Amino acid sequence: MASTLEKERLFKELPEHLKSIVTFALATGLKRANVAGLKWSQIDLSRRIAWIFATQAKSSKPIGIPLNDEAMSAILSQRSKHKTNVFTYNGKPIKNPAGPAWKKALKRAKIENYTFHDNRHTWPTNHTVQGTPTRQLTELDGWSGEKMVKRYARMNV
Repeated sequence: MASTLEKERLFKELPEHLKSIVTFALATGLKRANVAGLKWSQIDLSRRIAWIFATQAKSSKPIGIPLNDEAMSAILSQRSKHKTNVFTYNGKPIKNPAGPAWKKALKRAKIENYTFHDNRHTWPTNHTVQGTPTRQLTELDGWSGEKMVKRYARMNV
């Protein structure tokens, strides 16, 4: 997300069922499929960690994702809505958060050239701006090397 103003405009236009999933995506940098398919069994609320199983990770290695306050708030807002899946709409798992509702919200917010996958780029960019070392970001997201972090982090400075 290029600016705080764009984020505010987008969240003003997002339907309620997408606000928590987009918040979580921006806070964790996870892939769309990992966010949409997240199960309660992958969340350790007391340790504030989400687990991406090796079978779900491109690197074929499990990833423990630390959950900041925004990610925790997004998850906690979904408690008791579904027995197994974290993010749902009308009692059913959200399979594609980048569907028509997402696209319409972007259009209403007058945001162009931004995809759901760009949330994944926003995460390392924000961390890099805040001074998080590249090596640490590599470990946090399970990337194969620092080259991937540099590819994903879009520096606008």
